[in-house]
Amino acid sequence: MKIDKNKRTKTSSGFYVSQHASVNTDNPIPTPKAEAPDVLRVAYMELQVTDLAASRKFYVDVLGLHVSHEDDNEIYLRSSEEFIHHNLLLKKGPVAAVGAFSYRVRSPEDVDKAEAFYKELGCRTERRKDGFVEGIGDSVRVEDPLGFPYEFFYDVDHVERLAWRYDLHVPGALVRLDHFNQVTPDVPRAAAYMQDLGFRVTEEIADGETVYAAWMRRKPTVHDTAMTGGDGPRMHHVAFATHEKHNILAICDRLGALRQSDAIERGPGRHGVSNAFYLYLRDPDGHRVEIYTQDYWTGDPDNPVVSWDVHDNQRRDWWGTPVVPSWYTDASLVLDLDGNPKEVVERTDDSEMEITIGADGFSYTRADDDEEMPDWKKGEFKLGNQL
Repeated sequence: MKIDKNKRTKTSSGFYVSQHASVNTDNPIPTPKAEAPDVLRVAYMELQVTDLAASRKFYVDVLGLHVSHEDDNEIYLRSSEEFIHHNLLLKKGPVAAVGAFSYRVRSPEDVDKAEAFYKELGCRTERRKDGFVEGIGDSVRVEDPLGFPYEFFYDVDHVERLAWRYDLHVPGALVRLDHFNQVTPDVPRAAAYMQDLGFRVTEEIADGETVYAAWMRRKPTVHDTAMTGGDGPRMHHVAFATHEKHNILAICDRLGALRQSDAIERGPGRHGVSNAFYLYLRDPDGHRVEIYTQDYWTGDPDNPVVSWDVHDNQRRDWWGTPVVPSWYTDASLVLDLDGNPKEVVERTDDSEMEITIGADGFSYTRADDDEEMPDWKKGEFKLGNQL
């Protein structure tokens, strides 16, 4: 079918495409006059864990991430195709939480721009010329207007890219850090602010009145981060990419063989949003990790925004498989620059989980669908009934 790019058009796949996202907000964060930094991509997450040994077993022994450096309090990990020092920092602490969502910028001058951008917004910032962690040089950390701890850096130690070291690869090899997902009460406000930071919306879930989630990118994939509506600021998940679907299935088989299948929260399956194959795991502290592959190119300047109706039961899983309730409700705390958990603010807009579950607790609501869901299918969607 031909798409009129000047109109919002329903595709043969059931979602809509247009050139504009639904990010209108009546409570905008002011747009700074200072130039935004040129963000390249997600670089690493600093994850505070309560049991460093248990976390090492999960991320290294089970998932196969590679150790760049470790001591009694920290473990620096990277994926097999990474050349910067780390993609994940496990840091021992008193509470499970996120210490930093870290982005790499294009030049040293962009670190200056990031500092000026957030200072103009009135955000707390901290700059360290020698970096906050091993392997990272001059960087600035901020408590952004949404309450998230962001970091921006350019200078970084290089390590060996292990893509050619097939003797070290496992069947479920994690090859790249792909994205973050953040939980925030007001998605349009968050998305508009991220657009000021230079991010572009690629996909969204909405209805006529409410935006439930938005996906935003800097690198030319579906997202570097997403804003999910809920009580926040919290971290929904951090995601690593594999090359193929079979790598994800190999992770499932490995977890089964190790009798650790309880770590699987949701999946495997295929998303409607992003079209990616996925698996959601929970680490020993409950932090959610997505294993993700095969989304699509978004680098063209007129790449259309994909909009999903919140009542489309194939938006979250293309096969219509239900989303377990914990996936909507659970998320990790985030820390301020002093290492204290940030206060969680309640979402007042409609909840995606509540609006897509019928009054009887299990009959999934679907817009413009006169056919009742079959009885044998309803049991999958009854809250608390997943076995």
